[in-house]
Amino acid sequence: MYNFIVILILIVSIVLALVVLVQNSKGGGLAANFSAPNQIMGVRKTTDFLEKLTWGLAIALVVLSLIATITIHNGKSSSDVKSAVNAEQVELPSAASAMGGQQAPAAPVQE
Repeated sequence: MYNFIVILILIVSIVLALVVLVQNSKGGGLAANFSAPNQIMGVRKTTDFLEKLTWGLAIALVVLSLIATITIHNGKSSSDVKSAVNAEQVELPSAASAMGGQQAPAAPVQE
């Protein structure tokens, strides 16, 4: 389930990037290429469509990200995760073993 959502997030992200790149910051973009008077969608409608598509993809990206965050634990509660961490105690190396078996020199005491 989590992998499917991640794939959807990637697809939505790529499509969102393409839609944003098609738009022009000054209102031209894709709409500027279709200036023939006999077209089905007018220039204004193309701009409205691209803006609505951008907002829809952005909202879909946020919703999919929230769903991925919820499903990332795969049903494990936080107590299960804590018990798994406690069961695998990690021993840190001592300073002597880190220095190759030599004892660290004592620090001089200053008065």
